[in-house]
Amino acid sequence: MIQENISLKQYNTFGIDIKSKYFIEVSTVDEIKNIYASNIGKKILIIGGGSNILFTKDFDGMVLKNAIKGIELLDGNSEYSLVKAYAGEPWHEFVLWTLTNNLGGIENLSLIPGCVGAAPMQNIGAYGVELKDVFISLEAFNIDTLEIETFDKESCDFGYRESVFKNSYKNKYVILSITIKLSKKPIIKSTYGAIEDELKKMGLTAPSIQDISKAVIRIRQSKLPDPKKLGNSGSFFKNPVISKSAFVEFQKEFPNAPYYQTDDLYKIPAGWLIEQCGWKGKVVGNTGAHAHQALVLVNYGNASGNEVWELAQKIQQSVYDKFNIEIETEVNVY
Repeated sequence: MIQENISLKQYNTFGIDIKSKYFIEVSTVDEIKNIYASNIGKKILIIGGGSNILFTKDFDGMVLKNAIKGIELLDGNSEYSLVKAYAGEPWHEFVLWTLTNNLGGIENLSLIPGCVGAAPMQNIGAYGVELKDVFISLEAFNIDTLEIETFDKESCDFGYRESVFKNSYKNKYVILSITIKLSKKPIIKSTYGAIEDELKKMGLTAPSIQDISKAVIRIRQSKLPDPKKLGNSGSFFKNPVISKSAFVEFQKEFPNAPYYQTDDLYKIPAGWLIEQCGWKGKVVGNTGAHAHQALVLVNYGNASGNEVWELAQKIQQSVYDKFNIEIETEVNVY
């Protein structure tokens, strides 16, 4: 049922109290088809868990919450299983389902906020693993043709926190489900970030995929605020990736800066850059950069979306002024 003038405070993890002119929650593909067929040309915004969005004003259109749920075990053999998950499934609950079924591949992506439908949009990643590593295909609803299409990995054009759905196909499709390939004999990936140190603290030398998940959860909980207690969207900015020539110049001036190298590209942790500019733990009005992770902007209770966005822009400018590096937002701003 379509509702009018609904507050979206409970539908975005920043807890920004703005209103949508119209709001509807759907749980089937047919409902999505009917909404678009009867509202051709009208402004419709799709949300899932609301964890990657910042509202700066009331939305003069319809917000459609994709709540299509379900997990299906598809084909497989002694080595792997194909698993299909629908867009409205909370991502972390899906990860826990894979662990319960002893299927490895996304344990490093534990506790990432949001729903399954958002995962391929920005090729979610953490601790050395990205969705594209296990991705097979997705089903998406074409808003113009009202037809369902299938996209394989190549068609999605995955990049670092990027996909075709964030660029040329933005606002043209509604992601309905994803299919991924998970291993029955998983390779443990524990060398990225602080996982190995956390495993040592846990007294584990031969960790299982369940242990990796627990370690990642412990790390994330120690660094990132719980959106239910303190409004935030997780990492607000992407880690910038620079060329080898730019990195050489950067390292001359900042020889102790952390970095990760892939081929001839260098990823600089945005949290470190922001911290060096003095923002970590700094409170500005009702918002600020979190005390344990400068990459996370928070709402201390009464912040407006504009307050958060103004802070984000100031942080971007200060990083550019100090390091000559641009940091882009992960969060979608409306």
